[in-house]
Amino acid sequence: MHLDAATILLQWAAGGLAFLWVTTRGRLVSLGYGWLLRGVFGVLALGAIGAETQAGHTGVGHVVFLSGAGGLVAAAMTALVVSVVRRDAGVSAAHEMRARASDRVAAMAGRAETVPEAEQAVATVHREFPPALDLVAPVAGIVGLIGAAGFTGGGLWLTIARLLVGAAFLGVVTDAMLLGHWYLTQPGLPREPIKEIVRLSAYVWPVEVAVLLLPPGMIGVLRGAHSDGYGGLLGWMWVVCAITTAVLLAVTWLALRERFYSAVMAATGLLYLAILTAFGTDLVARALLAP
Repeated sequence: MHLDAATILLQWAAGGLAFLWVTTRGRLVSLGYGWLLRGVFGVLALGAIGAETQAGHTGVGHVVFLSGAGGLVAAAMTALVVSVVRRDAGVSAAHEMRARASDRVAAMAGRAETVPEAEQAVATVHREFPPALDLVAPVAGIVGLIGAAGFTGGGLWLTIARLLVGAAFLGVVTDAMLLGHWYLTQPGLPREPIKEIVRLSAYVWPVEVAVLLLPPGMIGVLRGAHSDGYGGLLGWMWVVCAITTAVLLAVTWLALRERFYSAVMAATGLLYLAILTAFGTDLVARALLAP
Protein backbone atom coordinates (compact mmCIF):
# COMPACT_ATOMS: atom_id res chain seq x y z
CA MET A 1 0.00 0.00 0.00
CA HIS A 2 1.16 3.51 -0.78
CA LEU A 3 -0.22 7.00 -0.17
CA ASP A 4 1.19 10.07 -1.86
CA ALA A 5 1.21 12.77 0.83
CA ALA A 6 1.61 15.63 -1.63
CA THR A 7 -1.56 14.85 -3.58
CA ILE A 8 -3.57 14.30 -0.38
CA LEU A 9 -2.55 17.70 1.00
CA LEU A 10 -3.29 19.46 -2.29
CA GLN A 11 -6.66 17.70 -2.54
CA TRP A 12 -7.55 18.85 0.95
CA ALA A 13 -6.47 22.44 0.28
CA ALA A 14 -8.16 22.76 -3.12
CA GLY A 15 -11.43 21.25 -1.93
CA GLY A 16 -11.51 23.32 1.24
CA LEU A 17 -10.94 26.58 -0.63
CA ALA A 18 -13.54 25.70 -3.27
CA PHE A 19 -16.23 25.30 -0.64
CA LEU A 20 -14.99 28.40 1.16
CA TRP A 21 -16.22 30.30 -1.90
CA VAL A 22 -19.60 28.56 -1.56
CA THR A 23 -19.87 30.14 1.88
CA THR A 24 -18.30 33.57 1.23
CA ARG A 25 -20.47 34.21 -1.84
CA GLY A 26 -23.49 34.51 0.48
CA ARG A 27 -21.88 37.44 2.33
CA LEU A 28 -23.38 36.33 5.64
CA VAL A 29 -20.42 34.74 7.42
CA SER A 30 -17.95 37.27 8.82
CA LEU A 31 -14.57 37.88 7.20
CA GLY A 32 -12.64 36.09 9.94
CA TYR A 33 -13.93 32.74 8.74
CA GLY A 34 -12.29 33.34 5.38
CA TRP A 35 -9.07 34.41 7.07
CA LEU A 36 -9.00 31.16 9.03
CA LEU A 37 -9.63 28.88 6.06
CA ARG A 38 -7.28 30.65 3.64
CA GLY A 39 -4.51 30.44 6.22
CA VAL A 40 -5.12 26.78 7.10
CA PHE A 41 -5.47 25.52 3.54
CA GLY A 42 -2.64 27.72 2.30
CA VAL A 43 -0.34 26.02 4.82
CA LEU A 44 -1.57 22.60 3.69
CA ALA A 45 -0.72 23.51 0.09
CA LEU A 46 2.75 24.57 1.20
CA GLY A 47 3.07 21.15 2.80
CA ALA A 48 2.06 19.60 -0.52
CA ILE A 49 4.84 21.51 -2.27
CA GLY A 50 7.36 20.36 0.31
CA ALA A 51 6.22 16.73 0.11
CA GLU A 52 6.34 16.73 -3.68
CA THR A 53 9.80 18.27 -3.70
CA GLN A 54 11.02 15.41 -1.52
CA ALA A 55 9.16 12.69 -3.45
CA GLY A 56 11.62 12.56 -6.32
CA HIS A 57 9.06 12.75 -9.12
CA THR A 58 10.09 14.20 -12.48
CA GLY A 59 8.44 15.09 -15.77
CA VAL A 60 5.57 17.29 -16.89
CA GLY A 61 3.19 16.07 -14.18
CA HIS A 62 5.65 17.07 -11.48
CA VAL A 63 6.05 20.57 -12.93
CA VAL A 64 2.30 21.04 -13.37
CA PHE A 65 1.67 19.87 -9.82
CA LEU A 66 4.17 22.31 -8.31
CA SER A 67 2.87 25.15 -10.50
CA GLY A 68 -0.73 24.49 -9.48
CA ALA A 69 0.10 24.16 -5.79
CA GLY A 70 2.20 27.34 -5.90
CA GLY A 71 -0.62 29.14 -7.69
CA LEU A 72 -3.06 28.02 -5.02
CA VAL A 73 -0.86 29.38 -2.25
CA ALA A 74 -0.35 32.69 -4.06
CA ALA A 75 -4.06 33.08 -4.82
CA ALA A 76 -5.13 32.18 -1.28
CA MET A 77 -2.69 34.66 0.23
CA THR A 78 -3.77 37.36 -2.22
CA ALA A 79 -7.41 36.83 -1.28
CA LEU A 80 -6.43 36.92 2.40
CA VAL A 81 -4.61 40.25 2.00
CA VAL A 82 -7.48 41.80 0.03
CA SER A 83 -9.97 40.63 2.65
CA VAL A 84 -7.90 42.14 5.47
CA VAL A 85 -7.45 45.42 3.61
CA ARG A 86 -11.20 45.68 2.97
CA ARG A 87 -12.27 44.45 6.40
CA ASP A 88 -13.97 47.76 7.30
CA ALA A 89 -16.73 47.05 4.79
CA GLY A 90 -17.70 43.82 6.51
CA VAL A 91 -20.20 41.60 4.65
CA SER A 92 -23.26 43.17 3.04
CA ALA A 93 -25.83 40.46 3.78
CA ALA A 94 -24.95 40.57 7.47
CA HIS A 95 -25.39 44.37 7.45
CA GLU A 96 -28.81 43.97 5.84
CA MET A 97 -29.81 41.28 8.34
CA ARG A 98 -28.91 43.54 11.27
CA ALA A 99 -30.80 46.43 9.65
CA ARG A 100 -33.95 44.34 9.32
CA ALA A 101 -33.64 43.14 12.92
CA SER A 102 -33.19 46.74 14.09
CA ASP A 103 -36.25 47.82 12.12
CA ARG A 104 -38.35 45.09 13.72
CA VAL A 105 -37.22 46.07 17.20
CA ALA A 106 -37.87 49.75 16.45
CA ALA A 107 -41.35 48.96 15.13
CA MET A 108 -42.17 46.94 18.24
CA ALA A 109 -40.98 49.83 20.40
CA GLY A 110 -42.89 52.40 18.38
CA ARG A 111 -39.74 54.09 17.05
CA ALA A 112 -38.55 54.72 13.50
CA GLU A 113 -34.86 53.95 14.10
CA THR A 114 -32.91 51.56 11.93
CA VAL A 115 -29.37 50.23 11.97
CA PRO A 116 -26.98 52.88 13.33
CA GLU A 117 -26.06 55.49 10.74
CA ALA A 118 -22.33 54.97 11.30
CA GLU A 119 -22.63 51.30 10.36
CA GLN A 120 -24.65 52.17 7.27
CA ALA A 121 -21.98 54.65 6.23
CA VAL A 122 -19.21 52.08 6.64
CA ALA A 123 -21.11 49.52 4.58
CA THR A 124 -21.75 52.08 1.83
CA VAL A 125 -18.40 53.87 1.57
CA HIS A 126 -15.90 50.99 1.85
CA ARG A 127 -15.42 48.44 -0.93
CA GLU A 128 -16.40 44.93 0.07
CA PHE A 129 -14.25 41.85 -0.46
CA PRO A 130 -15.22 40.20 -3.79
CA PRO A 131 -16.06 36.51 -3.13
CA ALA A 132 -15.14 35.59 -6.72
CA LEU A 133 -11.50 36.07 -5.70
CA ASP A 134 -11.81 32.86 -3.66
CA LEU A 135 -12.33 30.88 -6.87
CA VAL A 136 -8.80 31.46 -8.18
CA ALA A 137 -7.05 29.27 -5.59
CA PRO A 138 -9.14 26.10 -6.09
CA VAL A 139 -8.84 26.45 -9.88
CA ALA A 140 -5.05 26.48 -9.49
CA GLY A 141 -5.35 23.47 -7.19
CA ILE A 142 -7.35 21.59 -9.81
CA VAL A 143 -4.57 22.22 -12.33
CA GLY A 144 -2.05 20.80 -9.86
CA LEU A 145 -4.17 17.70 -9.23
CA ILE A 146 -4.50 17.06 -12.95
CA GLY A 147 -0.72 17.20 -13.10
CA ALA A 148 -0.53 14.72 -10.21
CA ALA A 149 -2.46 12.19 -12.28
CA GLY A 150 0.64 11.91 -14.44
CA PHE A 151 2.77 10.41 -11.68
CA THR A 152 0.33 8.70 -9.29
CA GLY A 153 -0.28 5.82 -11.70
CA GLY A 154 -3.43 4.09 -12.93
CA GLY A 155 -5.77 5.05 -15.76
CA LEU A 156 -5.42 8.77 -16.47
CA TRP A 157 -9.08 9.80 -16.58
CA LEU A 158 -10.14 7.62 -13.67
CA THR A 159 -7.23 8.93 -11.60
CA ILE A 160 -8.15 12.53 -12.40
CA ALA A 161 -11.78 11.85 -11.45
CA ARG A 162 -10.76 10.27 -8.15
CA LEU A 163 -8.39 13.11 -7.30
CA LEU A 164 -10.91 15.84 -8.06
CA VAL A 165 -13.91 14.17 -6.44
CA GLY A 166 -11.77 13.25 -3.44
CA ALA A 167 -10.70 16.89 -3.14
CA ALA A 168 -14.34 17.99 -3.10
CA PHE A 169 -15.27 15.31 -0.57
CA LEU A 170 -12.47 16.03 1.90
CA GLY A 171 -12.87 19.79 1.49
CA VAL A 172 -16.63 20.01 1.94
CA VAL A 173 -16.73 17.85 5.08
CA THR A 174 -13.82 19.77 6.63
CA ASP A 175 -15.45 23.13 5.83
CA ALA A 176 -18.72 21.95 7.35
CA MET A 177 -17.00 21.16 10.64
CA LEU A 178 -15.06 24.45 10.71
CA LEU A 179 -18.17 26.45 9.86
CA GLY A 180 -20.02 24.76 12.70
CA HIS A 181 -17.38 26.07 15.08
CA TRP A 182 -17.67 29.54 13.59
CA TYR A 183 -21.18 29.88 15.04
CA LEU A 184 -19.49 30.26 18.43
CA THR A 185 -17.71 33.41 17.25
CA GLN A 186 -20.62 34.88 15.27
CA PRO A 187 -23.76 34.63 17.40
CA GLY A 188 -26.95 35.17 15.47
CA LEU A 189 -25.59 33.73 12.23
CA PRO A 190 -28.48 32.00 10.40
CA ARG A 191 -28.25 28.28 9.78
CA GLU A 192 -28.49 28.54 6.00
CA PRO A 193 -24.69 28.53 5.42
CA ILE A 194 -24.01 25.35 7.39
CA LYS A 195 -27.14 23.67 6.05
CA GLU A 196 -25.92 24.35 2.54
CA ILE A 197 -22.49 22.85 3.20
CA VAL A 198 -23.95 19.75 4.89
CA ARG A 199 -26.36 19.31 1.98
CA LEU A 200 -23.49 19.58 -0.52
CA SER A 201 -21.53 17.02 1.52
CA ALA A 202 -24.42 14.61 1.10
CA TYR A 203 -24.46 15.27 -2.65
CA VAL A 204 -20.72 14.65 -3.04
CA TRP A 205 -20.73 11.42 -0.99
CA PRO A 206 -22.35 9.12 -3.61
CA VAL A 207 -20.08 10.49 -6.33
CA GLU A 208 -17.03 9.77 -4.16
CA VAL A 209 -18.17 6.21 -3.49
CA ALA A 210 -19.02 5.66 -7.16
CA VAL A 211 -15.61 6.69 -8.53
CA LEU A 212 -13.90 4.47 -5.97
CA LEU A 213 -16.04 1.50 -6.96
CA LEU A 214 -15.32 1.84 -10.68
CA PRO A 215 -12.94 -0.91 -11.87
CA PRO A 216 -10.21 -1.33 -11.03
CA GLY A 217 -11.70 -0.27 -7.72
CA MET A 218 -13.05 -1.30 -4.36
CA ILE A 219 -15.40 -3.91 -5.83
CA GLY A 220 -12.29 -5.88 -6.81
CA VAL A 221 -10.93 -5.54 -3.28
CA LEU A 222 -14.19 -6.75 -1.75
CA ARG A 223 -14.35 -9.71 -4.12
CA GLY A 224 -10.76 -10.68 -3.36
CA ALA A 225 -9.48 -9.99 -6.87
CA HIS A 226 -7.22 -7.31 -5.40
CA SER A 227 -5.61 -8.32 -2.11
CA ASP A 228 -5.46 -5.78 0.71
CA GLY A 229 -2.86 -7.83 2.57
CA TYR A 230 -5.18 -8.38 5.54
CA GLY A 231 -7.57 -11.00 4.28
CA GLY A 232 -10.14 -8.46 3.12
CA LEU A 233 -10.33 -6.59 6.45
CA LEU A 234 -9.35 -3.20 5.00
CA GLY A 235 -11.90 -3.54 2.24
CA TRP A 236 -14.71 -3.99 4.74
CA MET A 237 -13.26 -1.20 6.86
CA TRP A 238 -13.71 1.02 3.79
CA VAL A 239 -17.35 -0.07 3.52
CA VAL A 240 -17.93 0.82 7.18
CA CYS A 241 -16.31 4.24 6.73
CA ALA A 242 -18.39 5.01 3.63
CA ILE A 243 -21.70 3.98 5.21
CA THR A 244 -20.92 5.68 8.52
CA THR A 245 -20.11 8.93 6.74
CA ALA A 246 -23.52 8.91 5.06
CA VAL A 247 -25.26 8.15 8.36
CA LEU A 248 -23.39 10.92 10.18
CA LEU A 249 -24.28 13.48 7.50
CA ALA A 250 -27.93 12.43 7.70
CA VAL A 251 -27.99 12.74 11.49
CA THR A 252 -26.22 16.11 11.25
CA TRP A 253 -28.97 17.34 8.92
CA LEU A 254 -31.62 16.17 11.38
CA ALA A 255 -29.81 17.94 14.22
CA LEU A 256 -29.79 21.20 12.26
CA ARG A 257 -33.56 21.01 11.89
CA GLU A 258 -33.94 21.41 15.65
CA ARG A 259 -34.75 24.91 16.82
CA PHE A 260 -32.38 25.07 19.78
CA TYR A 261 -28.99 26.76 19.38
CA SER A 262 -27.29 23.73 20.93
CA ALA A 263 -28.31 21.78 17.82
CA VAL A 264 -25.57 23.54 15.85
CA MET A 265 -22.98 22.42 18.39
CA ALA A 266 -24.34 18.88 18.27
CA ALA A 267 -24.08 18.96 14.49
CA THR A 268 -20.49 20.17 14.76
CA GLY A 269 -19.62 17.24 17.00
CA LEU A 270 -21.14 14.83 14.51
CA LEU A 271 -19.12 16.47 11.73
CA TYR A 272 -15.94 15.82 13.73
CA LEU A 273 -16.70 12.12 13.42
CA ALA A 274 -17.70 12.53 9.78
CA ILE A 275 -14.25 13.94 8.98
CA LEU A 276 -12.63 10.79 10.36
CA THR A 277 -14.88 8.46 8.40
CA ALA A 278 -14.66 10.63 5.26
CA PHE A 279 -10.88 10.46 5.34
CA GLY A 280 -11.15 6.72 5.88
CA THR A 281 -13.42 6.47 2.84
CA ASP A 282 -10.98 8.29 0.59
CA LEU A 283 -7.56 7.37 1.97
CA VAL A 284 -8.13 3.68 2.64
CA ALA A 285 -9.28 3.26 -0.95
CA ARG A 286 -6.38 5.37 -2.25
CA ALA A 287 -3.91 3.20 -0.36
CA LEU A 288 -5.45 -0.08 -1.51
CA LEU A 289 -5.77 0.96 -5.15
CA ALA A 290 -2.37 2.62 -5.53
CA PRO A 291 -0.25 0.91 -8.22
